[in-house]
Amino acid sequence: MLSPRSTIVASKDLISRGLHEEEVILHLKSGVYYGLDDIGGRIWQMIREPRSVNDILDAIQNEYEVQREQCEREVLAFLEKLAAEGLIEIRDETNQ
Repeated sequence: MLSPRSTIVASKDLISRGLHEEEVILHLKSGVYYGLDDIGGRIWQMIREPRSVNDILDAIQNEYEVQREQCEREVLAFLEKLAAEGLIEIRDETNQ
């Protein structure tokens, strides 16, 4: 279950590169490409190494001047989509 205390890291079966103002990801197992916009790309950069959701929220809130509630809602939804596509691993405080 994804929560602000979870730790997120990009899955290992991926290749990603910055391309202009977008981050492009190739999922090696499925062969599917994904494109992330500015904020999605910024989150992706942060989760190349394990990072807590709270750290991600703090960074996005500070960099984009968004209200905490909106930031949490949108970042969690984005991370859930990444998880559904198999692009990230979610670790809770018990399995870090």
